[in-house]
Amino acid sequence: MPELSRSIEIEMYWQKLGCNFAQADRVFDDCMKEAKALLSKQGLMSYIENARFLGKMGRGPEPLLIYLEEAPGVAKLVGEEALLDLREFAHYMSTHTNFKAMVPFLQSSGAVARRLHSYDLFKQYIDVVRDMLDRTSVSVHGHHTTFPSPGLPNLLEQAPNLLGALSLEGFRNWVEYGIKYYNDHPQRQEEYFSLESSDAMAVLQRERHGTLLVDNERKLDSYFRALWNESDYLVPYSVAFDDLRKPMPYFDEDGIRLPDVYDDLEGVKGIDRYRAAIAHMAAHRRWSQKMIVDNWSPPQRVGVETFEDSRVDYLACQRYPGLRKLFLELHPVPDEKALELDNISLIRLRLAMVSRAILDPDYQYENEVVREFVDRFFAEMEKGESSSRDMASIALSFIARTRRQSDALPTTYFENTEVDYRDDNRHLWIYIEQGDDEETTFEHLDKKQQEEEELKGLPPRHYHEWDYNTQSYRPDWVSVYEALHPRGNPLFIDNLLAKHSRLAKRLKQMLDMLKPQEKERIRYQEEGSELDLDVAIRSLIDFKSGSSPDTRINMSHRTAGRNIAVTIVLDLSQSLSEKAEGCNQTILELSQEAVSLLAWSIDQVGDPFAISGFHSNTRHDVRFYHIKGFGEKWSDEVKSRIAKMEAGYSTRMGAAMRHAGHYLKAQQADKKLMLILTDGEPADIDVNDEQLLIQDARKAVNELDLDGIYSYCINLDPKADEYVSDIFGRQYTIIDHIDRLPEKLPELFISLTK
Repeated sequence: MPELSRSIEIEMYWQKLGCNFAQADRVFDDCMKEAKALLSKQGLMSYIENARFLGKMGRGPEPLLIYLEEAPGVAKLVGEEALLDLREFAHYMSTHTNFKAMVPFLQSSGAVARRLHSYDLFKQYIDVVRDMLDRTSVSVHGHHTTFPSPGLPNLLEQAPNLLGALSLEGFRNWVEYGIKYYNDHPQRQEEYFSLESSDAMAVLQRERHGTLLVDNERKLDSYFRALWNESDYLVPYSVAFDDLRKPMPYFDEDGIRLPDVYDDLEGVKGIDRYRAAIAHMAAHRRWSQKMIVDNWSPPQRVGVETFEDSRVDYLACQRYPGLRKLFLELHPVPDEKALELDNISLIRLRLAMVSRAILDPDYQYENEVVREFVDRFFAEMEKGESSSRDMASIALSFIARTRRQSDALPTTYFENTEVDYRDDNRHLWIYIEQGDDEETTFEHLDKKQQEEEELKGLPPRHYHEWDYNTQSYRPDWVSVYEALHPRGNPLFIDNLLAKHSRLAKRLKQMLDMLKPQEKERIRYQEEGSELDLDVAIRSLIDFKSGSSPDTRINMSHRTAGRNIAVTIVLDLSQSLSEKAEGCNQTILELSQEAVSLLAWSIDQVGDPFAISGFHSNTRHDVRFYHIKGFGEKWSDEVKSRIAKMEAGYSTRMGAAMRHAGHYLKAQQADKKLMLILTDGEPADIDVNDEQLLIQDARKAVNELDLDGIYSYCINLDPKADEYVSDIFGRQYTIIDHIDRLPEKLPELFISLTK
């Protein structure tokens, strides 16, 4: 990018910052260069918005300066969500008696992020600091005062060093000790949190234990690459901050999640426990396949998980025999005598016996059913091509054969049954329907069986959703299922176009003016529409003189001057089935006419375009139907899908716009236009707050804008003035007379793209 262009762009961000501090002006260019290298477009906007907020808090230039310097590095390390967390907690501190601690908090945030490497851990670190902030008021003569905590700034300055020696749990315990014993002693509190007292060092040594993931990340990544020829993010989590359940290792598309610290266990060093967990998950990634699990009970799922865990461990040990010794050291030895217990569920004990017997040829046990199914496991493995589905078949049979009445009891036997190097197996499951505990309904699933057969082959795409109450995204909140729209009779659309033949003639005259007239010559082609005489003569001279001639003696032409990609997103919610005011047709029928004319119009111009429709039935079930793809021609196939359009359910607009934008963003075009045709405001049956989906759709418009996509709404609701400007700003048109939609929609496209 030229220097002039770069300066203009930075000036634009400076204007958005709206800052009058000369100190910030001096460093802003350098800060922006780093931010642009580290942040996404959306992250840059968040960065500037949050910096603007801090600059106008009334606490001087220093918080703003530090944020500008530290925030991009924090976001790169732990995620761009942290940009907002930094701002919100800094603001919270500015309203507190401990407002002077705001500067060391921001100043140390980069070093803390380099120790934690995880957004979840970074959030938990902020929670620990917040807890100290709220609890360390100084008490004088038994009365609380408003004096700030003298130890908090010292803690924040020492935090990177402390987190270099302690896990996050140990850090919290160390802070808790200082709060408990020195809250009423300002001087001693300051000495403790600045690591100047013997007590502070003693507690530090007491809490210092185990192998920290952050200190061994490079070593473990090399291990992963060397053995499995793979690499992925190793993301730590803390087991100390989940009181309801013990977190387990797992992997997903964002990386491999592991505890932030492993203690030595049964003579196995912490680093080897990490290696065992990584080897097990690497084996899953290589050999496991996903399975649809809706009809399986929890005991059946646990059984399938155990047999599949054993299968991938077996295959890993076949490939790397040295792993068996490590797995055996970490696998508990279940006590078979416990099978005699009554009034307790023993499912996990029986499965642990199977798992141990598969891994350990020397394991002594007498249970005949366990022996039978271990033999079935090895018989299956000897065939050479085992699969997750094969293990599921064996596991379901095992659960059925060994079922006891006591298995339904709430109390479960866990002693020597937990294999802690194994992950939680979330990667194995595909859920077509949600459970009864979810706030969702699926009455329509039986209604469209043909569509569901197509949908089952495609996993959902998850999108975040903006919560304006908390000013944050709900990650992976909405599930979007996509499929080709069912087909109807294309003659229905041909009849609609014939009905509007007079309008089509008028439109064609306008469209001819939009067609690019300029032609540009493409030279040096081996194949082309005509001979390029200059090159041909030069090649002939080269040939006569004994040189190798240039064979690219042809040329071709292409039309220049217009490069636009368009996607049309149709709201197919239930309200479209209502009759249009002053008309005998439904809104859906008028929409079919309008979209057909619009598609014909765009096809006449030659712009690449796509058509899609959507409706929703809670956040778990947003349906996105492809009516025409960018690579398809305007044909009877596309017409047949428009003819089959039906109305139903609700309007979760933000998710549909994000998904349509996903495809439009990939188009190679100078201009990208998204047209949204709807007859009402965003709404869904699982949302009571009317503003929630309106604000999410507004956020989606902003996201699309950052991706270079211009979104424009055509709204058929006479009352749309109350909400549509909140979403689209000035980028909308309200069509009061819906019966004129077939005429207005193509004309609107022409005016937007001329």
